[in-house]
Amino acid sequence: MRELPRQCQPRAARPAPAAPRARPAAAAMALTLFDTDEYRPPVWKSYLYQLQQEAPHPRRITCTREVENRPKYYGREFHGMISREEADQLLSVAEGSYLIRESQRQLGTYTLALRFGSQTRNFRLYYDGKHFVGEKRFESIHDLVTDGLITLYIETKAAEYIAKMTINPIYEHIGYTTLNREPAHKKHMPTLRDEHDGKESTGEDEVAEKRLTSLVRRATLKENEHIPKYEKIHNFKVHTFRGPHWCEYCANFMWGLIAQGVKCAGLNSEGLYRVSGFSDLIEDVKMAFDRDGEKADISVNMYEDINIITGALKLYFRDLPIPLITYDAYPKFIESAKTTDPDEQLEILHEALKLLPPAHCETLRYLMAHLKRVTLHEKENLMSAENLGIVFGPTLMRAPELDAMAALNDIRYQRLVVEMLIKNEDILF
Repeated sequence: MRELPRQCQPRAARPAPAAPRARPAAAAMALTLFDTDEYRPPVWKSYLYQLQQEAPHPRRITCTREVENRPKYYGREFHGMISREEADQLLSVAEGSYLIRESQRQLGTYTLALRFGSQTRNFRLYYDGKHFVGEKRFESIHDLVTDGLITLYIETKAAEYIAKMTINPIYEHIGYTTLNREPAHKKHMPTLRDEHDGKESTGEDEVAEKRLTSLVRRATLKENEHIPKYEKIHNFKVHTFRGPHWCEYCANFMWGLIAQGVKCAGLNSEGLYRVSGFSDLIEDVKMAFDRDGEKADISVNMYEDINIITGALKLYFRDLPIPLITYDAYPKFIESAKTTDPDEQLEILHEALKLLPPAHCETLRYLMAHLKRVTLHEKENLMSAENLGIVFGPTLMRAPELDAMAALNDIRYQRLVVEMLIKNEDILF
């Protein structure tokens, strides 16, 4: 049985496409004048929000008889084992009517019957502490039905509008930074928003003898490992954001009663770490950490654009007085990049890592593990290990000499070093 239609998901970092021009009245309402003479695009568009307000309201059809074996998490909307025909007759009183029935074909399974568009729609209903028919969880059946009716109504009335939102890139019209020219100190509105198999076939036996397998390499390189290790707790938690929600990228309100997203999302954002965030807000993040330390608020409610967070991370590494890959270890890392034999490259890289102070090595280990996860989403974010090497090479390591020409010549080797660290993260660390 099909689920409720999925609506726009609240991913923290994926730029939503632009919406076309809304109704004339709505567009006029959305037009905002600023102190300067420069034209600013609408801060928000009310068309989808207005449609959401027009959606049918849920109307519970209560059961007048006592139903045996009613699950404790259902109320009087549960009618027991009744047929589709009987449910259709009960729901015909009004749009938005709903009830829950037990399936006659599959005992122990439950169906949400919902009246919309003069038709009765049936959805398989689940409960795991919260109610759901798709991915989104709800505290109550009433909330689930409300969200479903809004979604159905929006997708029925504004199908063409939504389709164009996914076609017309916002950057062709206004650009992301235009919407972000608010003073940096202002709090921004919240918005809606995890492998390439690198195994090489050895082919001939004599080639296989010369090459170490990944497991043997790992064992060999770690045999004399003396770098201290520690476990870092990092929990990913699902958060519920209650609407209405405004999308910063297309200036539309997102529809639905609630939307759920996962913190630390953004791995699918195109150009992750390559695209620059708004510089003033990146400075805000930097100052927040300088001021509040670990208590700094970098949640999606404060900085909805993931490129602001990635920009702050790159800025942190660039501003380190001693680079993450220290000056002392720099020549050894460059030596590994200049070596052509893959096995020898890994051996030299492993020796180079031993030259790093423990704090530097551990930070590099966590960073490479993260960047490896980024490359696993290369199809979506277009960021390969090579692309990340281009971004992070000059950021993580700097030549100790002041010779500009020598530093320029080392750029390609810096890229190769980071690329090798990412690709062999599971072997080297």
